[in-house]
Amino acid sequence: MPKIVDHDARRAEIVRATWRIIARHGFESATMREIAAEAGYANGALKPYFATKNDLLRATYQFVFEQTNDRASAAHDDESGLDALTRFCREVLPLDATRIDEARVVVAFWGAAENIPAAQDQHITSMGMWREWLIDWLTQIDPSRDQTAAADVLLQFLLGAQITAALNPNRATAEGYEAQLATLLEGLVGVRPSD
Repeated sequence: MPKIVDHDARRAEIVRATWRIIARHGFESATMREIAAEAGYANGALKPYFATKNDLLRATYQFVFEQTNDRASAAHDDESGLDALTRFCREVLPLDATRIDEARVVVAFWGAAENIPAAQDQHITSMGMWREWLIDWLTQIDPSRDQTAAADVLLQFLLGAQITAALNPNRATAEGYEAQLATLLEGLVGVRPSD
């Protein structure tokens, strides 16, 4: 009787293995051979799931994006305005080892995306979603003004924090990011977030 393979589960295992390798050693070290070994498969076993390394990087970026969104959604399910905004920002900021690893994957993705139109579109779509959420929460706090610029400032801060965590981890501390977030939100909405 032939072995039944759960292809979705196998794809997910390969993506998680890619995430671990990029987080530990960077994108250049994430060869198809290393990823296969990390996932516990023979080298050729990846081809039916991901034809190229770029396909695998895009899937890994999507995994990180969805993981962040799931945490953020769970964190602010019953909240709105400043509380939802603050919780979301804390899920994106590299405040712990998992989120620092996610930042490393995201920064690797950005570097590769420069020459991959589909990856650029993927990034534009995902950041567009986050931008709309930020505008919505900021508007809940102060509906009297257009919150587009404030949302853009927040998004740039969050993405910049990911770059710093990936490229200069000694400068990236949870306490520092929390203080920066509080200062930024106070300047944008006139209120410091609660702890």
